[in-house]
Amino acid sequence: RKPINMSPSGQNIARWLACPASTMRVSGNLNPQPSISGTIKMQSFDLAASSLRELNATLHAQKALTNQTVWNIVNPKGSHAIAVGLDAPIEVTVNGSTGYYCGGMNKQATIIIKGSAGPGVAENMMSGTVIVEGDASQYAGATGNGGLLVIKGNASSRCGISMKGINIIVHGNIGHMSAFMAQSGNLVVLGDAGDALGDSLYEARLFVRGTVKSLGADCIEKEMRPEHLAILKDLLAQAGADAKPEEFKRYGSARQLYNFNIDNASAY
Repeated sequence: RKPINMSPSGQNIARWLACPASTMRVSGNLNPQPSISGTIKMQSFDLAASSLRELNATLHAQKALTNQTVWNIVNPKGSHAIAVGLDAPIEVTVNGSTGYYCGGMNKQATIIIKGSAGPGVAENMMSGTVIVEGDASQYAGATGNGGLLVIKGNASSRCGISMKGINIIVHGNIGHMSAFMAQSGNLVVLGDAGDALGDSLYEARLFVRGTVKSLGADCIEKEMRPEHLAILKDLLAQAGADAKPEEFKRYGSARQLYNFNIDNASAY
């Protein structure tokens, strides 16, 4: 096992041997289960001393059985593309605000931003969790395929645009054109929604507790059935949100915009 040298001149900043998995025999079990040797210790990375490329290379090197599961990033100074493309069950805390695309393409990892996030936070996320403790700029969670995005402040315009399975919970308000062409997943808003909510959406579910300035094309208010209350209760619990499912309204597709109607054949 090689030590990680976090100094700028370290030659092994992104390369080391993965910690080997040890085996421990369990009584009556002929197939010993793998366990991670060593103790879990927080790893610290200072972006004022080392480059963003070194940081992301180091995080990308983490594998499923790593014991370096907790990472602390200091001095982000609004850098773009922090902790993008991660694919390991690790926890990364960014102490400060970030620029574009923090946590983009995330898989498995939990990323906590102790500040606000620039445009495209958690863009195209596949799984895992991204938590923004401040506000998020435009198109947060865009094209997300899975995972959980929690924004504890407000989200700007186009939140959840073209979402494809991600769950997004915003504790504050969202801007105009949010959930535009949203295909699947859930967008939960504890505050208000701006103009053209859900314009041209497909089958995503939108839950808003506050007021909606206007609905987009083919988006309508829908009945809140017991199964939707159950989904919403679970999402609110995951996000640590202090709200009751019964306080929300549900919005979804009228299913008219992308369906051919034979009565209108002469208009085509």
